[in-house]
Amino acid sequence: MTTHTAPIALDFDEGIDRKTLRRLRDRFMAVNRQRWERAHSALTYRQQAVLDVLPLVFHLNHPALPGYLDSDCPYGLSHYRPSEPTLSAARRLARTFSLKDEGRRKPDLEALFLMGSPGTLGHSVASDLDIWLCHRPDLPERGIRCLERKAQSLSAWAATLGVELHVFVFSAADWRAGRQRAEVTGENCGSSQHYLLLDEFYRTGIHLGGCYPLWWLVPVQDEERYDECARQLIDCRFIRGDEYIDFGPVSSIPQEEFLGAGVWQLYKGIDAPWKSILKLLLIECYARSGNEPLLSRVFKAEIFAGETDPDRLDPYILLYQRLERWLLEDAPQRLALVRQSLYLKAGLPLTRSAQAGSGWRTGLLQSLVDSWGWSAPELKNLDNRIRWRAEDVVTLRRAVVAELTHSYRLLSRLARDHGTRAAISGNDMNLLGRKLYAAFQRKAGKIEQINPGLAPSLSEENLAFHHQSEQGGSAAYEGWLLYRDLEDPSDALWQPVIRRSGNLTELMLWSYYNGLLTRSTRLNVRAGSSIASVAELREMLDALGSFLPFPVEPAGREALSRAVHPLRNLLFVNVGVDPQAFLTERGLHKLSARHDSLGFSGGRENLVNTIDQVTFNSWHEVSLQHYAAGDTLIQCLKNILASVAAAPDRLPEIMVHSHNTGHGAAIARRVRELFIDVMRHFFAGGVGPHPLRYVIEMDRRFFLLRFNGTEPGFVAFDSTEALMAYLAKPQESYLPVVFDQYALLDDLPLRTVCHASEPGNIQVFCRVTGDTARVWVVDELGSVFCWQQGYANRRFLLVPLLRFLENLTERRQLRQLDAITDISGVQCYEMVLRDGQWRAERRPDADSNASLPGLEVQAIGIQEGDSRVRFDIFCGDQEFTVQEYGDQLIPAVAHYIRSLRHSGEPYPVYLTDVHLPHDLDPQVYQQDIQTIQYLYYRTELERSLNQHL
Repeated sequence: MTTHTAPIALDFDEGIDRKTLRRLRDRFMAVNRQRWERAHSALTYRQQAVLDVLPLVFHLNHPALPGYLDSDCPYGLSHYRPSEPTLSAARRLARTFSLKDEGRRKPDLEALFLMGSPGTLGHSVASDLDIWLCHRPDLPERGIRCLERKAQSLSAWAATLGVELHVFVFSAADWRAGRQRAEVTGENCGSSQHYLLLDEFYRTGIHLGGCYPLWWLVPVQDEERYDECARQLIDCRFIRGDEYIDFGPVSSIPQEEFLGAGVWQLYKGIDAPWKSILKLLLIECYARSGNEPLLSRVFKAEIFAGETDPDRLDPYILLYQRLERWLLEDAPQRLALVRQSLYLKAGLPLTRSAQAGSGWRTGLLQSLVDSWGWSAPELKNLDNRIRWRAEDVVTLRRAVVAELTHSYRLLSRLARDHGTRAAISGNDMNLLGRKLYAAFQRKAGKIEQINPGLAPSLSEENLAFHHQSEQGGSAAYEGWLLYRDLEDPSDALWQPVIRRSGNLTELMLWSYYNGLLTRSTRLNVRAGSSIASVAELREMLDALGSFLPFPVEPAGREALSRAVHPLRNLLFVNVGVDPQAFLTERGLHKLSARHDSLGFSGGRENLVNTIDQVTFNSWHEVSLQHYAAGDTLIQCLKNILASVAAAPDRLPEIMVHSHNTGHGAAIARRVRELFIDVMRHFFAGGVGPHPLRYVIEMDRRFFLLRFNGTEPGFVAFDSTEALMAYLAKPQESYLPVVFDQYALLDDLPLRTVCHASEPGNIQVFCRVTGDTARVWVVDELGSVFCWQQGYANRRFLLVPLLRFLENLTERRQLRQLDAITDISGVQCYEMVLRDGQWRAERRPDADSNASLPGLEVQAIGIQEGDSRVRFDIFCGDQEFTVQEYGDQLIPAVAHYIRSLRHSGEPYPVYLTDVHLPHDLDPQVYQQDIQTIQYLYYRTELERSLNQHL
C-alpha cells in the first residue's frame, strides 16, 4: 500500500480549486478510515456492534435500536448515508429494523466523532470510547436534554457489551464561544481546558458521520488567519458550508489554560497514571516550548505533505517523538518514566506476543522498544506486572508521584509567573485539589495507598507478622515486622522485610488496604512478648472486611464538593494485649458480680488498655490513631467527638472489635454502647454539640465530658467528692448532667436527681435515712449542690432552706430586667425507692411559709480588693461588722446566739438570707449571681458558726 502521496499546496492568495479541496478531504478521510478499522479491530465481535451502529442510532430515532427513549428525541445526522455493513449490524440487533426515507427533513445533528486513544498505539482493552455528538446550534433546550438522556441510555447498553462509552453532547457554536456545559466528573474535564482538548481532537478524532471538520482545509501556515480562510472557502463556494463543521483554530495554547489542564491530568492520574504522565509532560512541553508547533499542526502538515502511513501518523508516536526530542535536551533522566508509561499504557506484553498473536500494534511497539535498547529482564519485569510485589510498587509509585507533583508545581509557577488566571472554575479547581489531597497528601495517621493503578494485584499467598522481640531485640520493644513466605522463623534473619511498624494494627490495616492481605492469605504470627495470634489476626481481617470493602473506590464529586467528615470508625480494642493479665497474676480474675468492662470485678479495673481507631472519611481516606497511654478510651472518645462536631447532621457509624478470648465480646459491646450513647446525647436531632455534662465512671475514677464551643474536653476526678465539687461550680448557661449507664451505680439517688433537673428552676431534693438527711439543690443553670445534715423533723430540715431560696427568688423578680435567667420558683421533691427504682416525687413547698423560732440571721458580703469575700452578719437587730470584729467576727456572732438560748442546747443555726457583691470575682462583674454561689457561701458560713456554737 502506498503510504506517501504527492503533497497538496493551497494558496488562498493565488487561488484554490474545488478539485484540490476534495482530494485533500478524501486524503484525510482515507487516514480516518484506517484509524476506524484499527479501532474496530481492537474490539471483540460483540463489541464491534457499538461502533457499527452508533451513527445510525442518532441518525434514526427508531424504537428497535438501542438508546431509544421517545418519539420527540432529536435525530438526523447531516449528509449521513448508512453503509450496508451498518444496516446489517442494525438488523442483527433488531430483526424488525428497516430503513425509512425521511424526505427532506432538516437534520438536528451536525456531526459525530470518536476521539482519544481508539485506533492508536495507546488503545488497550481498558480504554473507553469518547464520542462528540454535535447538534445544530438552534436546537431547543428540551431537545438537548433528551439527547443527553439518550446518550446515557446508549452508554448503559454499551456497558452490557463490555464497552465503556461516554457521549458528550454540544454544538460547535457553543464550543467556539466557550459555553461548554460540562462540570468535572469522571470523564469530563469541565472548565479546565479548551484549546488543549481541541488540539487532541484534531490529531486523534475519527469521523463517524455527518459534517467534516473545516479545520482540515486550512493549511498550517494559514491558521493565523483561520477565520478569513474559512469565510473565503464558504463565501466563494469552494465548499458547501452545510457539509462542514467548524470548531475553530488552535494555533497556540493560552498560558491560562496550562494550570487547569495540568490539575485535570493529575486528577485522572490518581487512578490511571500512565496516560496522564504522558499528557502532563506534553502540557509542560507546550508551556516551555512556545515556538514549537502543536501536535495537531504536525499531524495536519504531514497529511498535506502526502504522508498517509497510519503508523507514522499515530498520535502516540507523534507524542512520544515530541517528548523524546524535548527531554533529551532538557531532562534525559525523566525519559525513562515516559517510555515506561507509554509501554504500560499500550498494555501489550511483548514477551508474550507470540502466544497472543502479532498485529500492527505489536510490530509498532516492538520497533519502539528496539530503539530504546531495553534489556530482556527490563521488558520481562514490565510484562510481569501481575507478579509485582509491594516493594516494586512502592518504588514506582514514588517515581510517579514525584513526576505528577513536579508537573503540578511547574504548571502552577508558570501560571503565576505569567500573571494569568487558570482556565478552570474555582469550584472545579477546589474539587480537583481535594482529590489530589486525598490521594497523595501525607499526614499523621493516614494509611498510604501504594498501588493507584500501577499493578493489577499485590495479594500475597503467605504473610508473616513478627514481633521485634523475636529478632533478638529487647522484650520491651513493641515494633512489628512484616515478611512474606516465612515458614521457618529463623529465615527472618536473611529475608527482606516488606514493612516495619510500631503497631500491629497499622501493619494489618496497611496490608489489607493495599491488597496484600486477603481472606485466602496464609498467616504466620511470632508474637514475642505480645499475645497476638493467627486467630486474632483472622478476626481483625474479618472486621476490616466488614468495615472497608476492598478495593476502596475513589470519592465522588458530591462528596469532594463538601467538607470532609468521618463516615465510619472501627475501634480495635486490646490488640495483642491481655487486659486481665494483672488480675490473673494475682489470682483475682473475678471477685464480684460487676460485669462492666470499664469497672470490672471488685477492683473495678478498666479492661480497655489500648485502642486502635480506624477512620474512613467522606473523601475516602483511611487513617489510624493509636491510643496506648493515659486514659485511652476517653482520649479516643474526645477525638471522635471533635470530628463529629464539624458535621453533627452526619453521625459516623461506630464499629468495635475485641478478640473473642476472655471478655472480648463484652468489652466491644460495652465500648460501642458508650460511644453511641455519648454521641446520641451531644448530637441529638442531628445538631449540636448540645450543652451538657456527660459523666463516665471508669477504673475507680470519674470523667466528665463537655464541649467548649465545638471543642470537646474532659476533666478527671479521683473521687466522688471531687466530682460533686465540680458539679457544684457555677455555669455560664444551663448544663444538665447525664450519666453513663454504669456510672455512679453506688449513688442512684444522685443519678435520679440529675435526671429530674429542669432549666430555669431551683429544685430541692431530700432523702431521710434515720436521723440523717441528704439534701440536693439543683439550681437554674443545672449546678448541683449536695450536703448531709442531722434530721429531727421535716420542718427544721426544709423551712430554713426554702425561706432562704424564696428570698433569693424574690430579689430576682424585683429586678427582673437585670436577671440572666427567668426563674419560675422553688420546687421540692422527696427521693423514694419504689419497685426497686429511685424516683423524685413532687412535694408541696408550703413549709416555706411556716414560722421558726429564733433570730433572722443575714449575711452581707463585702469584696475588698483581691482578697476573698468577707461578711457583715446581722442577728435580728444586732449588727456584727468586719471592720469592728475582724477575724473574730464568727466567734462573736456564735457567742451572741449562744447567749440568747435558754436551754443551752447546741442545735444548728441557719442563715435566712445572704447578699453577695456583683464583683464576687475581682476580675468579673456578675450582673446576676447564680443560686449555687449563694448556697456555697451560706453553707460555709453556717458550718463556721455551728463549729463555734
